[in-house]
Amino acid sequence: MSMTAERYEEDDMLMPTPPVPAEGLTVAVFDFDSTLVKGDSLWPFLVAVAGWPQAIVSLLAALLRLTFRLRSRTDARTYIKDQLLWMVLAGQRESDLARAVARMRRWPRWIAPSLRALKEHYAAGHHIVIASGGLDIYLPALLKNVPYHALICTEMEVVNGTVTGRSSTGNCVRASKAARVARYLKSLGPLEDSWAYGNLPHDLPMMRLVQHRVIV
Repeated sequence: MSMTAERYEEDDMLMPTPPVPAEGLTVAVFDFDSTLVKGDSLWPFLVAVAGWPQAIVSLLAALLRLTFRLRSRTDARTYIKDQLLWMVLAGQRESDLARAVARMRRWPRWIAPSLRALKEHYAAGHHIVIASGGLDIYLPALLKNVPYHALICTEMEVVNGTVTGRSSTGNCVRASKAARVARYLKSLGPLEDSWAYGNLPHDLPMMRLVQHRVIV
């Protein structure tokens, strides 16, 4: 059984719609890349969109630009990601990206213990949150057969059906991810228990928000 996530707008950021707060609610938050699946999903998606040659050229261009801006950039990873998203996705129609998303459906190599833990939480009636730096363009398709209630991720700006290449929410990683998860957990009201599954060091800020932490 799969539950899709509705989303609402808060402070110009699209977020999942919380359910009606319930007394005794237990929440389990799962990172996606290198927690539920092996590896990082962004690069395979960019390759599926642009092909290997263009993806590599874009990466080299992003690295070159970084060398000229290193002193003014405190987060090199986010800078490179922003550049790649702009170079590969800007001007792409959502309908055209559907083919790349379809190819991505074959990509995931699920980490069995993590997926089993998620399903056990769901079966116990816990509220499942997926929190990822991956993109809203493809994550719902990859999670089609995974039970969850809310998806918090990097969301891309779309104007008249065309992707601008910019994120409408910012890069949903590390401290930014933790801040968004914190707001979402607060919106649920008092919690009876809380869990987080992720990898270190990237998910440490998020994992500090909960009572129980599982490092994958």
